[in-house]
Amino acid sequence: MNPTIPLRVVHGACPHDCPDTCAIRVTVDGDRVVGFDADPDHPFTDGWLCAKVRPYLERVYAPDRLMHPMRRSGAKGHGQWQRITWDEAIGEITDRWKAIIAEHGGAAILPYSFSGTLGLVQMGISGERLWNRMGASGLERSICGAAAESAVIHTLGAKTAPAAEDLKHSRMIIIWGSNPASTNPHFMPFLQTAIRNGTKVVVIDPRRTTTARRAHLHLQPHPATDGALALGMIHVIFAEGLHVEPWLEANTIGWRELRDHVGAYTPERVAGITGLDASVIVDLAREWATSGPAMVKFSDGLQRHENGGQTIRSLIALAAVTGQIGKRGGGVYYSTSGYAIWDSEAAGHRSACPPRPRVINMNRLGAALCGEAVDPPVMSLFVFGANPVAASPNSGKIIDGLLREDLFTVVHEQFMTDTAKYADIVLPATTQVEQVDLHRPYGHRHLQYNAQAIPPMGECRSDWDVMRALATGMGYTESWLHDDAEAVIREVLDASRAANPTLAGITLERLQAEGTVPYTFPEPDWVPFSDGVFPTPSGKVELRCDRLAAKGLNPLPDYVEPTEFREAAAGTLTLLGGAAHHFVSTTFANQLSLMMKEGTPFIELHPEDAAERGIEDGDDVRVENARGSCVLRAVVTDEVRRGVAVSPKGRWASLSQGGRTANWTVSDRLGDLAGQSTFHSNRVTVTPERAAMAQPVEAESVAD
Repeated sequence: MNPTIPLRVVHGACPHDCPDTCAIRVTVDGDRVVGFDADPDHPFTDGWLCAKVRPYLERVYAPDRLMHPMRRSGAKGHGQWQRITWDEAIGEITDRWKAIIAEHGGAAILPYSFSGTLGLVQMGISGERLWNRMGASGLERSICGAAAESAVIHTLGAKTAPAAEDLKHSRMIIIWGSNPASTNPHFMPFLQTAIRNGTKVVVIDPRRTTTARRAHLHLQPHPATDGALALGMIHVIFAEGLHVEPWLEANTIGWRELRDHVGAYTPERVAGITGLDASVIVDLAREWATSGPAMVKFSDGLQRHENGGQTIRSLIALAAVTGQIGKRGGGVYYSTSGYAIWDSEAAGHRSACPPRPRVINMNRLGAALCGEAVDPPVMSLFVFGANPVAASPNSGKIIDGLLREDLFTVVHEQFMTDTAKYADIVLPATTQVEQVDLHRPYGHRHLQYNAQAIPPMGECRSDWDVMRALATGMGYTESWLHDDAEAVIREVLDASRAANPTLAGITLERLQAEGTVPYTFPEPDWVPFSDGVFPTPSGKVELRCDRLAAKGLNPLPDYVEPTEFREAAAGTLTLLGGAAHHFVSTTFANQLSLMMKEGTPFIELHPEDAAERGIEDGDDVRVENARGSCVLRAVVTDEVRRGVAVSPKGRWASLSQGGRTANWTVSDRLGDLAGQSTFHSNRVTVTPERAAMAQPVEAESVAD
């Protein structure tokens, strides 16, 4: 530390895929960050960071960060690299792209990105403008919450959750298929306040999570049967006259059709589907209907199966039939991302670009690379903000595609990930303290600006700076492909403000000065839908959704057993990929201090399931189905229900025994709405692996 140079403190924001979007204070000494702390004045962050992000500077200053561009010099995946300059990298990439476009058209180029960074500029704009101008294939980004988002939009019209502060007004909260202690930790103090105020908390989850241990009641239904449980509760509510008919009549369409529809979901039938006692279903329905205000909170793990969208519609219907929506302390708590919708034309400038030739579902990446996309084939893949080999379903098939000799793959990354290992060119990426961005949270109601705290380390560049360089290399001269990050933020904010009253008074200059700026509401503690206005075509809650019927889907919430469950062989277990406590998907899963806290890759098994298979706690076991296999450490525990296994997601194959993870077993089948992933419709066998040995890892070399 230089005593003659004063320390600087700049505004930052956590960029990772978490509802909390924490406000950060970054302390800088010269060109080095010496402090990365939570903003104590932020009403949601409240001065503390989660276990994942607290050691963020370990990531920034990690000795294995990528620092310069590299070209593959050996066989794909063998880890042999030659250092090159940025000019060489941009020239080679754009020359290859020009040749591919000349022969196959822009559709042969596939950009692949997701939530490694959630900012407007580094994810949103970087995922739109260049690719639109190029006429590249679009990507259906549906690996995470697509079905739930679609269900909420089709039913309520907007993703506008209440403020966490309103939990203290709830008399009952059902946390359904969610573990906010690990995935939304800043929600938990608000929940604890509610509990101290007398709120009853029910957790519904096949696994006894950290959150479930704090609940008054924990129910463990069979996976993917949550929709049936909700419909069974609605059956009881209608049958016993506990619904709020005046509210339904004034604010919904289709409630009578729903009432008739749930007649088939008797407690006895639902007990057979869910594995819960019929009396438990009846008691929960009665308590929900008579305990208002009552709130249901869910997140995205709940809907990652074939019936995911209809499951979420069923939960919303449960809140609607008792008139909870629009009440303070009641309703649906999912996402706040709908309070500010970015103007699509300002973000992507699509009107100035060729028509999008096609859209490829990201869950089908392996299939697309291996021949599903044939007209034209995918000839180049550009990956940023994502690590599909580690994060996506059917990983083995993705690797098969990446090994194609005629596929030109570029990866922009901070580390040599499982995906980067198969690239032809690897480009070094900045971390959050080295770039500018604007963050729209999905767990609270404030916009957050992230200032660049230090210059990029080594030769690292941000996603947007790489896109600008590639645009130059392609010969594109439009100014909106070359603006700096601040100009981009200003353009999108200004264009979005007219359609978003919540953005009134929010400017780039104000964000830069204050860091965190709250949305503008009619009153400070405004409750969504309290005015009875729902931005659906009917202006009401669409319990019967004609837009879904037009797509050939059931217009009413329904339960359909996943295909893989119906076809499963005897003796298989349902494998769930719960969230790891110390990783955000695959981010941080290579950070030594967090890997040590998370432990070796494991699978949780119920004691009776383990005993039937001759498995003891600590054994290596082989987890397998027709798609692939991996070796994990068995944790025998009664915290998972019989017939269920849980292996937390996010592991890197290169850091796992045998060089594989549970994603080798996951299907790339799509769900019922919006092309959703189906991670939790996965059936596997689990057997002892007495002689399991780690495969040798080939050393990487970089030639200067």
